Amino acid sequence: MSRHFRYPKYTFIKGNSFYFSRSVPTDLRCFYTKPRIIQSLRTNSLTRAKTASKVFASKLDDYWLGLRLKTLDVPAAHLLITDGAVNDSELPTIEEALEVYFKVIGIGRQKLFFTTAQRYIGYLIECLGNRSIDQYTSKDATILREWLIKKGLSNSSLQRVFSGIKAVINFVTLEHGLECQNAFAKVYLPSNTDAKKRHAVTPSNMAKIKAECLSLDDDIRWLVAIIFDSGMRLSEAAGLMIGDLKLEEDIPYINLKPHPHRRLKTASSERKIPLVGMSLWAAKRLKQYSTGLYCFPRYTNPERCNSNSASAAINKWIKTVGGSNDVVHGLRHSFRDRLRAVEAPTDMIDQAGGWALKSVGQGYGDGYDLELLVKYLFKISTK
Repeated sequence: MSRHFRYPKYTFIKGNSFYFSRSVPTDLRCFYTKPRIIQSLRTNSLTRAKTASKVFASKLDDYWLGLRLKTLDVPAAHLLITDGAVNDSELPTIEEALEVYFKVIGIGRQKLFFTTAQRYIGYLIECLGNRSIDQYTSKDATILREWLIKKGLSNSSLQRVFSGIKAVINFVTLEHGLECQNAFAKVYLPSNTDAKKRHAVTPSNMAKIKAECLSLDDDIRWLVAIIFDSGMRLSEAAGLMIGDLKLEEDIPYINLKPHPHRRLKTASSERKIPLVGMSLWAAKRLKQYSTGLYCFPRYTNPERCNSNSASAAINKWIKTVGGSNDVVHGLRHSFRDRLRAVEAPTDMIDQAGGWALKSVGQGYGDGYDLELLVKYLFKISTK
């Protein structure tokens, strides 16, 4: 009676040689490029293949144990000194990581980018200390979360803080080719249910705002008016230069593009917007009365566009004219609703407002030309 022949464990034969084959454990696959390890044992001898397979398997088990221990939270981490006095890691500290982040990602960014990132990392250091990025644990992340909640941060602010911290650590890890876990990547955060939904300005309140813009007829009202029938974001409008206003063309339009003092939110934000109604009126006033390069020098200079200051001033005024819930961004919501009301195609609305494309197909072609865009914008400007 013949016995059934079996290959040594974790082996198979290919050609005339034995090969080692073993599946990578699920929890360790993030360290590998493939889910299975296959390597030639360089022998056709059953005895040698059996010995080599045992050695390979034993070394892998030892190595995988080390990886698992490395990714575990440090026992009694709450007893460790967290003020940076003890730091035996060779990886960069969170402060050093922020410096690298600013040096690369910060090129061309405005002041707000740096102040917000510094604030987020400042929270981390104040709560947990300035440690190397691999010395924070998932327990530390929960400690930071509870600390921020006690500090009074809303759920939306909590989301932004952790997103900022994760972005810094992830970038430096990839930039330097480091092998360490981001302790803040998987912490539970409360859902952003406390965020206030911004509403469109009602037609009756829009009529009031329009009348007041025409009556007061100053630069702040021109800024509101140029947004009125163009759907621009406040930062886009506040950062306009006189050269962006193309009034001499057959179809007057705004050539909205990025400038050193004001970036645009997305690639689709760069666009041409026909000037109609209140927006055309405001553009003509700006051309007539502006003496410098910038449409709104009150808020813009060669270094930056202070849209936050513009927002505070305009929102305070709009609330007194319209309703207590009205803000300047509500005009952008109204712009989209007004285009819906005249049955403008959705992709045309996205193009006019510079909203991010929602499908690959929308990125094909050159989009709608000014002649077609102006027809729909003219419809909403006369309502």
